[in-house]
Amino acid sequence: MKLVIQVPCYNEEKTLPLVLNEIPKSINHITEIIVQIIDDGSTDSTIQTAETHDVDFVLKNIGNKGLGISFDKGLRHALSIRADILVNTDGDNQYPSSMIPDLIRPIINGEADIVVGDRQTSSISHFSPVKKFFQWLGTKLTIALSGEKQLSDAVSGFRAYSKEAMIELNVTNQFSYVLDTTIQASNKRIKTVSIPITTNAPTRPSRLFSNIWEHILKSGIGLIRTFAFYKPLRLFVSLGLVFFILGIIPIARFLFLYFLEDEGTGKIQSLIIGSILISMGFNCFALGIIGDLMGRNRILIENILRRLKQN
Repeated sequence: MKLVIQVPCYNEEKTLPLVLNEIPKSINHITEIIVQIIDDGSTDSTIQTAETHDVDFVLKNIGNKGLGISFDKGLRHALSIRADILVNTDGDNQYPSSMIPDLIRPIINGEADIVVGDRQTSSISHFSPVKKFFQWLGTKLTIALSGEKQLSDAVSGFRAYSKEAMIELNVTNQFSYVLDTTIQASNKRIKTVSIPITTNAPTRPSRLFSNIWEHILKSGIGLIRTFAFYKPLRLFVSLGLVFFILGIIPIARFLFLYFLEDEGTGKIQSLIIGSILISMGFNCFALGIIGDLMGRNRILIENILRRLKQN
């Protein structure tokens, strides 16, 4: 089996050697280990550092494209060289490369197509209580929206993908690929499991976001967008029901006051507000139906993409 280990990088000249030096030279049942770097427009010596450590491939973005695009570029290249398993790890040495054999074992054993390294964030000492809470909340929301109950660390970037998973998944989020591919995997019945891992001490602040609130905002928008993309009927019908029920309340108030009180004059403002809310509810129902029909076309397009990736 051919294993590709990829490291998306943006100005990682100081930490990249720590990642590369820990990568195993041999793994049971793996006949070839290939290391590839995806340089996302680095302005330091990241590329020269990678070449010094004799990585097999250095894929370069022109400018800073984002983690999602970098991951997708690496995934497509892994498929082009006939990889059987793809492992993604971070260039800041957050994840111990020495645990790659444990990460890919469920794929080798035929137990899963995606394996996620569970950092066990509640026990990480350098995570603040606020960060731990939002990590927990984000994972719970992802599980609720995707239905992927085997997931225990939704935003972990230490992941392994089988060839079948690489063929099936399509990255649609520039900011990050983890939530995007998680919802896709659940929707496409791709078996996902988690394994516990340790983490290394932080080497630098995250470059994906400047603070936790920006991370929450970007992740939340991406999560909702991906859910709407794959399950529009459920999202818009649920939203429509909320507006519909909220609209019934002021209309019921209007009818009660009109027929039983206030000498028949009623409360016209309640009727107007209720009518607007109910109209919004019906509009959401219509959007759900339209989105579901568009989703059928998306499935046909993804089937075409899957066949192209298999060739």
